[in-house]
Amino acid sequence: MVVPKTALFDEELQKRANLFKALSHPARLQILRFLAQTRTCLTGDISEHFPLTRATVNQHMKELKNAGLIYGRKEGVKIVYCLDVVRIKEMEVILTGFLKIMHLPEDFCCSLKIA
Repeated sequence: MVVPKTALFDEELQKRANLFKALSHPARLQILRFLAQTRTCLTGDISEHFPLTRATVNQHMKELKNAGLIYGRKEGVKIVYCLDVVRIKEMEVILTGFLKIMHLPEDFCCSLKIA
């Protein structure tokens, strides 16, 4: 039985990595920003707001849905897309916590210098 290499790391790191993966593409960041700026849920095709094809936007939406950052619900024949506000707030805590762990003191020094 082959164990995925991600299973070698603790659950918290795996959760962070999955979140960071969802945030690792500029299109997904732009979609999140767009949904946040509209301050409402959006109905139907939002691809017209992005320099990408509908299929590409849909793939990015799927990644964001899988990460739990957005959700879509059917209303008739259309889908309404919304930010998952609870999950966005959780994301803020996760990102802030990770950055606090990574905070380097002013006198941090690494002896290896790359030219």
